[in-house]
Amino acid sequence: MSKASIVLKNNQGIKHPRIVSVDYGTQRVGLSLADPLQLFAQPLTTCSPRSAIEKLISLHERETIGTIVIGWPLNEDGSEGEATRRVDRYIRKLDARLPGVEIIRWDERYTSEEAKSRFIGRKSKKKQGYVDQIAAGIILQEYLDSISETTDHE
Repeated sequence: MSKASIVLKNNQGIKHPRIVSVDYGTQRVGLSLADPLQLFAQPLTTCSPRSAIEKLISLHERETIGTIVIGWPLNEDGSEGEATRRVDRYIRKLDARLPGVEIIRWDERYTSEEAKSRFIGRKSKKKQGYVDQIAAGIILQEYLDSISETTDHE
């Protein structure tokens, strides 16, 4: 048996904590999940704010969430406003229900516009729900790319 076979065999049962992202809205919350290698964001679902917390708790029980990256809706000039205060209240709810899970605020300016641009020409009643989860995916992919760049330079 080669060393590579031994390493693979020894790593088979190891689970790495998952990274998820949240694109919070008062009506809908988009969720996205990183693949186990933490390279790619995969849109997960869109649901109500309350339902999103329950889905995250369920996912945490199955997969162990290590980090939640939540869109931080700064104003165009980079200042905080009413939207960031709403997200901050939601973060407190997440923190209370998922103690020990790291929550990272991520600048989400322009992610909704980018997500909407991917649907130009498509007509669908479900479009807005998809936009929310794609926006969550964009937030997560930006975060994953940033930690990959940090790791690559060490």
